[in-house]
Formats: sequence, structure tokens, C-alpha cells
Amino acid sequence: MVFEKLKAYKSWITSGAIAGAIALWLLSGQTAVDDSAPPTATMTATDAPERSSVRVRQQTAEVITREIVVNGRTAPARIVELNAETDGRVTAVGALRGERVDEDGIIVRLDRRDRAARLAQAKATVRQRELEYEARTELQGESYVSEAQLQQAAADLEAARAELTRAELDIGYATIRAPFDGALQERHVEVGDFVKQGDPIATFVDERTLIVSADISEFDAHAVTKGSPASAELATGEAVRGTIRYVAPVADEATRTFRVELEVDNGDGTLRAGMTAKLSIPAERVFAHKISPSLLTLDEEGNLGVKIINEAGVVEFFPADIAMSSSEGMWIAGLPHAATIITVGQGFVNAGATVAAVPEEDIDTAVAIKAGETTTRK
Repeated sequence: MVFEKLKAYKSWITSGAIAGAIALWLLSGQTAVDDSAPPTATMTATDAPERSSVRVRQQTAEVITREIVVNGRTAPARIVELNAETDGRVTAVGALRGERVDEDGIIVRLDRRDRAARLAQAKATVRQRELEYEARTELQGESYVSEAQLQQAAADLEAARAELTRAELDIGYATIRAPFDGALQERHVEVGDFVKQGDPIATFVDERTLIVSADISEFDAHAVTKGSPASAELATGEAVRGTIRYVAPVADEATRTFRVELEVDNGDGTLRAGMTAKLSIPAERVFAHKISPSLLTLDEEGNLGVKIINEAGVVEFFPADIAMSSSEGMWIAGLPHAATIITVGQGFVNAGATVAAVPEEDIDTAVAIKAGETTTRK
């Protein structure tokens, strides 16, 4: 009967047995862990991961002259539009398009028509007014002429002289001349054309003095002054030097940049206007490190810069403040005066990480020793 009762509760007894066995197994595992806790802690401290190794180079900053480099273009120093100052028909041209012309050289000549006759008339009128004024001056002394009559004679004389001046200028206006040494860019009239006062005649440029114009940022404007020397490299590879003749006092509202113009002598006419150029303006003197562009890397925020190791062996990131660049490398300002720069492995370590620094001198020495051993074995 007891057996039958136990048989009725067989499933309950089985479940309880299994639960008890699991409990005993868990308790035995906890005990084992507690017993082995000290060895596990010792293993963790002993098997700590090694520091990342990077190759470094120690160098000291040097004093250089910072350069502001911007793209620009060449242009004539002066461009003027020559207009007719009197009416007339074109009778002759003195220069072809693109031809160099000295100051006062003839560009276009107009017909004189009756200008010579009007000039002769004006001269005769002036002589007549002079005689009248002299006669009235003598008569005034004898009280035959009043002061008002004398002043009228003087006014008539001045009017005649003014008319003579206009006649002389009108004859001069019939010949359009070069206002300065330069070149004829464009001529808008030909022989036989009739022009009126104010009509365009030609475009004249001063190509014997060129300018290289460019726009500099508002952060560099303070370092550029009028009269300072600068240089430019043209698209053809030619290098020219000159002086800064103009720095805009007000920034462009759209770009917040300042216009700068470099004046360059072009007396021999070898340089052409309208070419692209790279303008280099010396600025302040700063301490900078010379590095290869391959040493530049990005930080976690995407900023371009250089990674160095401080005295504690921790990686530090400095944004790239490029003071000057050339085919030999670039000069970075803003780093410590004496810096340990990471040259290999900078892309695999982050700022704040502690690393093992391997000087480049040790690598070079090891390579040299290995090469010597190889030679000896041969």
C-alpha cells in the first residue's frame, strides 16, 4: 500500500531529486570558484595586454617666415577707355590692335574741317580786344572813359582769349593719343567712320606694369601691408617678384575676403595679363616643425593634424596649422618647441592612449646591423 502511494507521487519525487542535484552542482561550482579566486586574479594582472608600439622622431622647431598663399590672376595695371572729345571723320589710324604705343603716340586722327580757320579768327579777335582795352585804359586817365567801360573792355578781352583756348583745344582733340606707355587692346573705329563727342574710340591698357590680384581671408589680412615685398608663380612656371600696392580696407560682403594687388614690372612685355597665378605673401615669423604630408592624420572628429607623444608616453593630437608648404615638405606651427612626432602607426592609436615609442634611430641601427651580418655571411 505504501508502495502504491509512492508510485502515485513518483513524478513529484523525480522533480525534487533533479532540483536537489542541480542545487548541489551549483554549490560545488561556487566553492570551486572561491577556492581558485586568488590564482585567477594573479593571472589577470600577469597577462595584461601590451602597449601599442609606434615609431617616433624627436625634433625641434625652427624659425620660419609664414607665407600666405592664395590663387589669383594677372591683369594690366591700368585700363582706360578712350572717347572722342570732338566731332569729326576718322582720316588715319596710328596703331594696330595689340601694338605697343609710347605715351602721346597717335591712336586715331580726325579731320580738322574748319578748325584752322576758327583758330585764326579767334587769334584775330584776341588781338582786337587787346587793342581796345589798351585804348580805353589810356582814355580813362584823361577822364574820357568811365570805369564801367574799362571793365567791359577787359571782359571782352577775356572772352576772346577763352574762345582762342577752345579753338586750340579742339584742334588738339582731333588727334587721339596714348595717355601713357602701354598697348592698344581694342580699336572701335576705322578710317572713314564719323564719330561724335563721347563716342568710344579705343581701349588702352598699361601692360608694362602688371598686377597679380587675389583675395585673402579675414584671418590673414592683418599680416599684409602696402609696400611689402611678395612673389607670384604664373601658370607657365615663371616666378615674378614685386611689391603690394593695394590692400582693400573693407572686406567683400559676400565672401568676407580682402582684395590684394601685387605690382610687377613688365617693361620687356614678356608677361601676359589674364593668366592664373599663385600669390605668396610673407607674413609673420613663427616656430614650426618640418614634416612630410604623410604624417598628417585625422582625429575622431575628422580634423586634420599631427599626433605626438608627451613625456608621460601619452598620445596627443594637434590640429595642423600649416605655416608653409613646398615640394620638400610642409611646416606645421602650434606644436611644442621640442616634440616627439609619431611617424609610423599614428592611424592606429587615439589621443589619450599610452603607447610604447620606438625611436627611428633604433630602427635604422637595427637595419644597418642586420645588413652587415648578411654581408658577412655571404
